[in-house]
Amino acid sequence: MRLTTHTDFALRTLMYLAATGERTTAAKVADLYGVSPNHMAKVVNQLARQGYIRSIRGIGGGIELAKKPEEIRLGDVIEAFEGNMHLLECVSTEDVCSIQPFCKLKETLAEAERVQIEYLNNVTLADVAPTRRQFGRVASATK
Repeated sequence: MRLTTHTDFALRTLMYLAATGERTTAAKVADLYGVSPNHMAKVVNQLARQGYIRSIRGIGGGIELAKKPEEIRLGDVIEAFEGNMHLLECVSTEDVCSIQPFCKLKETLAEAERVQIEYLNNVTLADVAPTRRQFGRVASATK
C-alpha cells in the first residue's frame, strides 16, 4: 500500500494538532511542512467533514482536534482518505479474472489487507504524535 499525498498531509495535520494541543490555521500547518496552502485547505476541509477536526471561522478561528488523540485510529483515517485499500481488484470484486474461482493469491492478499488494517487500527494518533517540545524545535528551525 502506498498512501496518497492527500492522506499523508491529513496524518501530518493531525500530528501537528496533537503535538501542539492548540488551535492553529491550515496556512500555518502548510507553512511548517512546506506544502501548498491550497492543497492543505482541501485536506483540512475533508478532516473537518469526517469529524477529526473542528474548523472555527472568524477572528480567533482556526482548526483544532475534535477528538482526543487516543480516540483517533490511524487505520480509520487512512481508510477514510484512501477509500478502497485493496491490493488488487479481485480481492473485493468477483469475475475480474479467469482463475479467480481457484486462485490462492486472492485469499493471501485479502489476509494481508486484514492484518494491515487491524494493525493500523490498533495505533492511535497519540501513539505517533511527537511531543510538544519536539514539534517546537522543528517549528523554530523553519522560521
